[in-house]
Amino acid sequence: MRFSVLASGSTGNSIYVETDDHAFLVDAGLSAKRIEQQLAAIGRSMENVNGILVTHEHSDHIKGIGVLARRHKVPIYANEKTWNAMNGLVGEVPLEQRFHFNMETSLSFGTLDIQSFAVSHDAVDPMFYVFHERDRKLSIITDTGYVSDRMKGHIAASDAFVFESNHDVSMLQMGRYPWSIKRRILSDVGHVSNEDAAIAMSEVVAEKQTSIYLSHLSKDNNMKDLARMSVSQTLEACGIRTGEFVHLHDTDAEQPTTLVTV
Repeated sequence: MRFSVLASGSTGNSIYVETDDHAFLVDAGLSAKRIEQQLAAIGRSMENVNGILVTHEHSDHIKGIGVLARRHKVPIYANEKTWNAMNGLVGEVPLEQRFHFNMETSLSFGTLDIQSFAVSHDAVDPMFYVFHERDRKLSIITDTGYVSDRMKGHIAASDAFVFESNHDVSMLQMGRYPWSIKRRILSDVGHVSNEDAAIAMSEVVAEKQTSIYLSHLSKDNNMKDLARMSVSQTLEACGIRTGEFVHLHDTDAEQPTTLVTV
């Protein structure tokens, strides 16, 4: 199993995951043209993609879905409430390309099993995904105000995580956002801070080689170096030394990460 974070941030999100037999995008929150360009940058194309898995209906996760569906005839997977919320936002998606992926269920594609699980975000029915292939496990979790024990149970002991590290609390509190938006981000249906992300990660990493991709960083309320430092310090305070078996990686709103094997 291989993956690349094609883009991550408030301006758009998309992740590519493949096995030898199947490939999927998780979200397509960029224009169709940008998605195609990001895939080309890692040596892939929409011809490789067997489906797009939708997490929720916010624009930074679905912006390119309609055009990609119509242009490339690719299947789109989402739960029923998310499909209803996307109607009118993504244009016409042919019925034969509309698939339901229910909350807290699994779908199998050859050797790849994909499990959906609920998160806490201000969307109608947001969910993220865990990918299993043989003994390897990749978990993707962003856009959640907190990480519950149930969520931790789904993602525990993954070999790789794409994990939200959205904001530094002090930067957010001192920043230019109006209080209503600050309150939303800090709420249980907002986004996870650097410190809270690290505390959650400390409870789900296993004593094996693990990669953590810090994702969905706020352009205004976070920085890559700050996120990495904050997460590393908090993990070490929890007894987990980064660089030994836990390795932190950046993601970017503009550049895809290298296609890596889980």
